[in-house]
Amino acid sequence: MVNMIKSFNELTPEYRAFAGGKGGMLALMYQQGYPVPEGFVVLPKAFQDGELRPSAWTEIQARLNTIRSRNTTARFAVRSSALSEDSAQASFAGEFETVLNTSTDESVRDAIDTVYASRESERVKAYSIVQGIDQSHQIAVVVQLMVPSEISGVLFTADPVTGSYRTMTGNYVYGLGEQLVSGESNAESFSFARPKGIYNGPNALKRYANQLFSIAAKLEKDLDGPQDIEWAVARGKLYILQARPITTLSPGNPDTFEWNDSLTGDFLWTNTNVGEAMSDVFTPLSWSIIRMLDEEQSPLPGYYLMSGNICGRVYSNISIALSLYPVFGKDAKSLLKKMSNVFGQFPEEATIPVFPFTRYGLIKSMVPKIMYRMKKMRDAFASIPDHLKETPDWCKEMTVHIGNAQTKEQLLEIWNNQLYHANIKALWVALAGGRKIVVSFKLKEKLSQLVGSEDATTLLSNLRGTSGLASLGPLVGISKIIKGQMSREQYLMQYGHRGPHEFELSIPHPGEERSWLEKQIAEFQESNTDVETLLAKQHAQYEEAWERVLRRYPDKADRIAKKIAQAAEYGRLREAVRSEWTRVLRVNRAFALKAGEFAGIGEDIFFLYLSEVLQVLAGNESAVKHIPARQNTYERYKSLPPFPSIIRGRFDPANWAQDPNRRLDFYDPSIPATMADSVTLTGFAGAAGKIEGCVRVLSQPEEGEQLLPGEILVASTTNVGWTPLFPRAAAIITDIGAPLSHAAIVARELGIPAVVGCGNATAKLRTGDRVIVDGAQGKVHIIPN
Repeated sequence: MVNMIKSFNELTPEYRAFAGGKGGMLALMYQQGYPVPEGFVVLPKAFQDGELRPSAWTEIQARLNTIRSRNTTARFAVRSSALSEDSAQASFAGEFETVLNTSTDESVRDAIDTVYASRESERVKAYSIVQGIDQSHQIAVVVQLMVPSEISGVLFTADPVTGSYRTMTGNYVYGLGEQLVSGESNAESFSFARPKGIYNGPNALKRYANQLFSIAAKLEKDLDGPQDIEWAVARGKLYILQARPITTLSPGNPDTFEWNDSLTGDFLWTNTNVGEAMSDVFTPLSWSIIRMLDEEQSPLPGYYLMSGNICGRVYSNISIALSLYPVFGKDAKSLLKKMSNVFGQFPEEATIPVFPFTRYGLIKSMVPKIMYRMKKMRDAFASIPDHLKETPDWCKEMTVHIGNAQTKEQLLEIWNNQLYHANIKALWVALAGGRKIVVSFKLKEKLSQLVGSEDATTLLSNLRGTSGLASLGPLVGISKIIKGQMSREQYLMQYGHRGPHEFELSIPHPGEERSWLEKQIAEFQESNTDVETLLAKQHAQYEEAWERVLRRYPDKADRIAKKIAQAAEYGRLREAVRSEWTRVLRVNRAFALKAGEFAGIGEDIFFLYLSEVLQVLAGNESAVKHIPARQNTYERYKSLPPFPSIIRGRFDPANWAQDPNRRLDFYDPSIPATMADSVTLTGFAGAAGKIEGCVRVLSQPEEGEQLLPGEILVASTTNVGWTPLFPRAAAIITDIGAPLSHAAIVARELGIPAVVGCGNATAKLRTGDRVIVDGAQGKVHIIPN
């Protein structure tokens, strides 16, 4: 009997899962001190064969009398609390029965029976089918002291339609809240402007406005997301009657991997930079590992630098970072301009949705994380030399160690004691090694003023120096194999972790799939690709540009040379630590394959999240049942066309893909979706040079054999896996990219003109079109037929 009825203050976390969405939330809020009327939850075990157990009814009567002893005119509200109700995916609002104003034991008993029986109603079954939820609902019942409401209302802490967090909006009626839900009474509207909670609405509510706003803001923070709050005023006191997630602002359903972070609010997303390196549609495991690493380094809640998930594709939520500036009285657009070297250029018509942080709340949440981040960065930077030296052997040994694991327990121990920590360390080293790349931004601006943008780009294109560049290594290595200067085994040992699908763990890397290397060698030989000649030509251009500096600025030459050498050193460091991070990340594939072997599901393991893989190794295989649905979602996501590189607000890719006037560079529902008819594409100066030629549009690097020598390569994005195609191309044009993207760096090193981050090049150009690529100016001129 003790497990059948629980008062709000007795409902501990282990029982909360059996109390349903409403019961669990009311108990949680009650225990945390929110003004929730007292009550209790009748748990599912109180029912047997559809009937309330006699022993449970005896306990309920005792609970009712306890509440009556404190409230002489007590009346009760009896509501459903299904285990699937009031979740982030489905609210079931109004679908189950509710009975109000019960007073006697008999009326409460009848109400409990009515509410419990409603789980079998046709409307509940229909709603369940629409939501894709099991129709056989387990249900708890909430019995709560009913307050004699003088005012009843609802409050949304974010706009449920646009997702904006700038304003909380609500409605209220006089009397009971059922009149508001049913529409029987005309509702009054009100709002709170954030972050300060400035009230705008009728005077009748003004007395309670500050308290309501404070409670709502705290609930949103405590419950980690925007809330739909039911509230009431009775006898001069404010009560909270319920809080549930705003279902329209949920990212999706984790069970089916239907995930779209753009639905969580009005934010500005971009896949420039991050989408270049992580260009695949992610499987659940790959994405969850990246999200784990993202949360490790993020100084702000919700700031997804490399793991925002929009239908399997990664995006960065830059609204959160931009929202810091207004808090301290600065213009967010000035920061956006500084970020353009990393995240690309934003359209002039773009507006920035600002998240309403409070200064105190921001400082309180950020300071501990910033202190943690600073320590991690200092330690990581100091460890870089040892990390670069030791990581290749460690990865090789760890892969063997994983393969030799004999039990699930041993494999789980490897993750907990070794592989997890290696992932975290490699991430911090990669971040620490890339932090000084900002030196190149400032130097490029100064050099452009001195010698012009073309020579400035050329002077900063010799990053490899005499020690080589990690992202150029796979390309140079193929040439060395052909010339007999490197064996295939040496190549795979050094560069086998690099490829076109580095961050998608379900896809083998070149070190596993030897045919990839053989294909690259064959294509190099067939096209007579000569990497050394290209590098020599680029170096000659660099020397010529430097001679012009010496002639024009002999007194400044030494200082400029030191600055260029420093920028080159930082550039090489950035590429080196990025390469070793990739090497460590790929070890996770070996771990996953071994887990799949132990679980008897093979490569289906990639359709579990990391937490679920660890649960499988611990003996809980309940998540395996979700794999077929996730595989279907994954295939559907892969069938969608490339998304816009910049997304503002709530984005529905299925509807967007059907729009013949859709833009590929930018999505904003508040801006008309019209395609520009300009004959010039504008992007970033990726690599200097001007050339005319015919384009070849490719969707993936595996189509590389179609690229003929001298053609201009056009692609949505190009990562390191594309670079073996570069020597054949006369120039490079991409939709996604920024001046310091990896592909732009490689193009500069090879002296191949490149314009990156055009946004809509793959939409405007077709194979065979003739264009003029002006890499120094970041322009592509389309020559009319």
